[in-house]
Amino acid sequence: DRMTINVSEFYRNKQRWDVLENKIFPRLLAERKSLKIWSAASSTGEEPYTIAMVLSKYIPLSSISILATDLDSNAIEKAKIGIYPERSLNEVPVEMKKKYFTLEGTYYRVSDEIKKTVTFKQHNLLADSFESNFDLIVCRNVLIYFTEEAKDLLYHKFNSALRTGGTLFVGSTEQIFNPQSYNFTIEDTFFYKKM
Repeated sequence: DRMTINVSEFYRNKQRWDVLENKIFPRLLAERKSLKIWSAASSTGEEPYTIAMVLSKYIPLSSISILATDLDSNAIEKAKIGIYPERSLNEVPVEMKKKYFTLEGTYYRVSDEIKKTVTFKQHNLLADSFESNFDLIVCRNVLIYFTEEAKDLLYHKFNSALRTGGTLFVGSTEQIFNPQSYNFTIEDTFFYKKM
């Protein structure tokens, strides 16, 4: 609990999600119909649920499966419940808010349809092994808290976990300054494609 910050909200930095929706998902879906997606360090669930909402514009929710992991077991339990204060929904587009949330008192509950798209697991990025063959790994606003040595290790691990052509989506302040050394090409300042 002392290590984890757990600051999150739906559609955090909305412009970034627009790029994912309009640029990355169309490319990935042109290559394969079903995507393997991992939301690493997913905190209380806003990020993986946002991924599902954005992707639902292209494919049915029944076809979406997202792995969401975090070190903090309490955050994972909150994510599974899926109840959020209004401030967490500030960036959510109106149509998505109407479609996928229910107001309960002063809180919003994310729909069961969205919750079914995400599998939550406890996971330590530094110590635990990674699954492989991901099309998309989303790990935003996490690596800024790691040492340069830890970042180096994680970039290599993320690259190994992606399929060729897969994308790593990081926070806007988490630029990889030498992406070629990790076998990435720059798609944007916060999107990296595995070579």
